[in-house]
This record gives sequence, structure tokens and C-alpha cells, in this order.
Amino acid sequence: MQSRLNTKTLLPIIFIVALISGMWIGRYFTYNSLGFANNKLNSILNLISEKYVDTICPDSILEKSYPNIISQLDPHSSYIPAKDLKATNEELDGSFSGIGISFSIMNDTITIIEIIPGGPSEKAGLLAGDRITKIDTINVAGITISNERVMSLLRGNSETKVSLEIKRNSSHTPLKFDITRGNIPVNSVDAAYIIAPTIGYIKINKFSRNTYDEFITALNNLQNQGASKYIIDLRENGGGYMGSAILMANEFLPKGHMIVNTKYRTSSSPTYSDGNGSFTNAELVILIDEFSASASEIFAGAIQDHDRGLILGRRSFGKGLVQQQIELLDSSAIRLTIARYHTPSGRCIQKEYKAGDKNYNYEVYERFNHGEAFNADSIKLNEELEFLTANGRKVYGGGGIMPDIFIPNDTSGITKYYYKVANAGLLQKFAFNYSDKNRAQFKDCKTANDVLSKLPNDDLLLYDFVDFGKKNNIQAKWYQINQSKKLILIILKSLITRDIIGNHAYYEVYNTYDNNVINAVEQFGRGTTKIPVTIEHKWKKTESEKK
Repeated sequence: MQSRLNTKTLLPIIFIVALISGMWIGRYFTYNSLGFANNKLNSILNLISEKYVDTICPDSILEKSYPNIISQLDPHSSYIPAKDLKATNEELDGSFSGIGISFSIMNDTITIIEIIPGGPSEKAGLLAGDRITKIDTINVAGITISNERVMSLLRGNSETKVSLEIKRNSSHTPLKFDITRGNIPVNSVDAAYIIAPTIGYIKINKFSRNTYDEFITALNNLQNQGASKYIIDLRENGGGYMGSAILMANEFLPKGHMIVNTKYRTSSSPTYSDGNGSFTNAELVILIDEFSASASEIFAGAIQDHDRGLILGRRSFGKGLVQQQIELLDSSAIRLTIARYHTPSGRCIQKEYKAGDKNYNYEVYERFNHGEAFNADSIKLNEELEFLTANGRKVYGGGGIMPDIFIPNDTSGITKYYYKVANAGLLQKFAFNYSDKNRAQFKDCKTANDVLSKLPNDDLLLYDFVDFGKKNNIQAKWYQINQSKKLILIILKSLITRDIIGNHAYYEVYNTYDNNVINAVEQFGRGTTKIPVTIEHKWKKTESEKK
């Protein structure tokens, strides 16, 4: 009896001792492993400091090494130096402190393209077409200067002042403006307008902190104008904050539908729609291409997996990794991959990668080389990663979102002449010069149609452009020009309209030519967007999954 009692008493003690010992041993080896690495690094740096032929700052060596160290993990983990962190954050935070203008540098001249409504520059009286000749005491006219340098001079802390000297066509003398900087929104929605009766079009360029607010405002405005169907253009949208994509998807999904499942090393965190969306009955077409990534793919994947709308375009980028930004003590930061996201059907759309692979981002361009941009049959689908949508349609993981309707890259109008004028930047330069020279003629224009109605006929506009090309050493090749005529004219009209009334007008004009947008509008008429929503949320498994 005594023997049994001793055994029962000792067993818990033995278990606790074993547990503590295991924890200590694990920490010991981890510490020694890290300690060995640190000692080795310190030894190398000491040797360099003591014996290297030239004087070297160890900190500068380490600073150059950090990006390479982080890049060995995966293609999306990254190191952000302290000097770049503020600008990097501003892009996604949705605002920066500045004067509120869009500008262009042509012929060594900084010209204001657009005044942001309600910003400091509008309040000070600056106008589109004004040329900036001096910023504070620094002459910026007639010199080679970069966009980054101009932005660094114009941006600054809110409530600080900057003095501009302006050349304006209507004034014979330079004008001086003292402008107090303020917080300027970085807009995510480039355009939102009624593209056809009952159809609204929204172009989103990124997913920042403010994207959902801009998006829901655009949706409501379009609904008030009679829209009940929507084209959401995510082409060339490289992503950003996952939270904004989740909020957008929530607007279109009935309650209880999974939007995304975030899988960490040892746990997962699915996110479901809350049933408070205001557009759960709206018809949808989502436009994507090979540069649509990350948050764009989360949104498109949720819509596709629930058969909630139609995905149209070309296969998306294939980024299924989630990063967390962690700021370090010296105000630098790392963006570390902490999870993979899975779409509602269970697929991870992250494309294959190898740690440290410098060719990862060029995979998109390889798609063009093997014909994927022009023919859906050239797409290499991984049939081992086959999943089913809520209504049983096949979708695939491992390489982006495959559209429901493939639209090839449009090469009509592309000729050697077009490449020459486009690569020389002549389309933009001609459009800007034309807009600037004729600005008074367009002063009362409020809409894209107002501007288009005041442009010369197509032949005259084309002849003027070809003559402009000759003056810039590109000779007329009329056989090629006639082939490219439609493309050249639509781009010129889009650029001129943008230069006159703002960036949104570019899309209103160019979309009349864009095959993806035209096809999207046609899908509503064909009824193909009315894919029934499956309320019962039980995903069907493929044969490969059952095994």
C-alpha cells in the first residue's frame, strides 16, 4: 500500500520537473543558438573595424545587409529604412501634410495639373496650369529636378508655411503665394461615375486606411444617381490594408458568409460578414489583371467563392501572404510575413516562390512571354489545388484569382510608330501643351463631355499630333499612324480632359475604348452577373481533397 501511495504522489512531481526541464533545455539551446550568431556577427564586424584596409562604419554595413537578410524569408517581407518609413506609411495611411496639388515636370518645368478641392493651394488661389519657378528661396525653373525632390520641398509638417513663386499665363510678372501646409487626403478612388443607365463604375487604385470610407461614399452617390449595378475596377491595384478589403466585401455579402480566413503559424482567424451590408442585392462585375494583388485578391476571391458576382479580366498577381509592420528602435521597420490568407472556399492563391528569388516579380512579365495575356489556354492551372465555389464552379489555388471571363490584352493599334511616340512621352507632352495653350477656351468646362465638345475634329487633332512628333524627331509613317489612329486619339482626348478638369475625367473618356469595361457593361445586359447566392455555407469538397 505504501509503495502505491508513493508512486501516486511522485508522478505529478516527476511530470512537473520534466516539463520545467524541457522548457529550460529549449530556452538554453535557443539562447545559445542566438548567442552564437550574435558572437559570430560581432567577431566579423570587429575584424573589419580592426583590419580592413579602409575605414568602414559598421553601422553602414549592417544597414545595407538588413534588406538582404529579410529578403531570404519570402518575397514580401521587407526592411524599411528610417528615412523612408514616413513616406511609405503616408501612402497607406491615406493622408500627408502638404499644399494639395498634383503636378507634372515637363521640359524642366514644374506645372500644376490639378488643385485638390478644399486644400491649402485652392484656398491660397493657385490654379491648374500655374508654373512653379521658386519654392521658398530655391529656384526650380529650367533645371533638372526629380518628382521626389519637388515633393520633399512642398511637403512638411501641418501648419508650417511654404512660399511659392508662380508664373501664370495671364500675368506678365511672377506671382508670390504664401501657403500654410495642411493634411491632404491620398485618394484611393480615382473615378466614380454612371457609365450606363443603372450602372456605376468605380476605379480603386489602392487599399489604404481611407479606402472603405471613399468607396462607400462613392457607392451611395452612385445609388442616389440611379445605379443598382456596379463595375469595381481593381486593375493595377497592388493591395494595401486587408481590413479595407474586408469592409468592402462585407457590403455585398449576406450575414454569416466567410470573407477571408487568415492562417497563422499555429492558429487561424476566419472573418465573416455581419449582415449590415447595404448592397447585398446589387449586381457586380469585378475587373482584375496581373497587377491586382493582395487585398484586391481578398476582395475578388470572396466575391467569386460565394458566386456573388462576376470576375472579369486576366489572372491576378498571386499574393496570399499577410505582413505586419513592426517599427524598430531607430524608427526603421520591418514588414514581416505572419500569416497566409485563404479565400472562403479554402484556397490560398499565393504563387510559388523560393526564398531570396530575385526573379519573383518578373513572373508577371513571363506570362506575356508564354502567351497568357492573350490566350486563356496558355494559363497553367494547378489541378491539384482545385476547389469549388458555393454553387459548385471550379476555382484554383496556388497562383492568383482566375477570372470567370477572360479578356485578352488588347494590342489593336499598337505599331512601331505608336511605341516611338509613347516611349518618348510625346502623348503626354502634346496633351499638356495643348491644354495649357487653350486653357481659356475650356474655363467653363465642368464635365468630360464639355471638354470633348470643344476639341477639334479627329483628323485635325491627329495631324497636329503628327506634326508635333516631327518636331521631336519622329517621322510620320502614315500606314502605321492610320492603324494606331483610334488608340492615339482616345489617349490624347483622355489626357487633355484630365489636364483640364482632373484625374477622374481620364477614365470617363478612356473607358469608352477599354475592352474590359465595355465587356463588363455588356455582361449586365446578358444577365450573366445574376449568379445565385448560396445561403447554406457548406463547401463541397473535390475528390482530391477527400483523399
